[in-house]
Amino acid sequence: MWNFILIAVLAIILGFSINYLLGKFPKFKLILQIVLPILIILLGYRLYYGIEIPIDFEKQKDVRYKVVVEKLKQIRESQAAFKTVHGQYANDFDTLINFLKNDSLPMIRAIGSLSDSLIEAGMSEAEGVANGYIIRDTIKVSVRDSLFGVHYPIDSLRYIPYTENVEFEMAAGEVVTGSKVKVKVFEAKAPYEVWLKGLDEQLVINLIEHHQTNDLYEGLMVGDVNEANNNAGNWE
Repeated sequence: MWNFILIAVLAIILGFSINYLLGKFPKFKLILQIVLPILIILLGYRLYYGIEIPIDFEKQKDVRYKVVVEKLKQIRESQAAFKTVHGQYANDFDTLINFLKNDSLPMIRAIGSLSDSLIEAGMSEAEGVANGYIIRDTIKVSVRDSLFGVHYPIDSLRYIPYTENVEFEMAAGEVVTGSKVKVKVFEAKAPYEVWLKGLDEQLVINLIEHHQTNDLYEGLMVGDVNEANNNAGNWE
């Protein structure tokens, strides 16, 4: 709103300037009639580029940002399940996706329950298990069904949104903490230049340079193969 008010005010000022110059220099009337409208157009474009385009860029970036973050969270969840079964993280998407499609996770279910009288008598669930009122049974459930549901397109997990099937950069490994503890780690990355492609190039460059100047990763990532960070995302 204020952007348009500013442009309107400048247009009014230029209008008065034109009338003033035409009155003061009538010989240059034709020149002024040609040059000043061009200046007005150039000024309007400059104002739009300097104000509206960055605002539009931020809006589109925020939309894409949320979608990419959600995909990174799904990768993190998938890797956590993989580590539960195999004791380490998957080093590539072929291994991870094959696990999601074909493997299973252990799940404990309870058979039976405590009656109201037993609960009133103060029996706990653990005591109910010990006395046979409740039976714990471990079953296997599909990883894909457990994490995402049967209709989730598992093969798309590897691809960065808003790209033509560009894959996330993913790796896994092991680091030793300061207390000499070996910790399994992984990371998945999505560079800005990839998923912001198609937006204003100069603003994307500015964003990347800002991160480089502040020694930050130029994009979104989860986990880190160089240090144990509890699989945190750099957006958190």
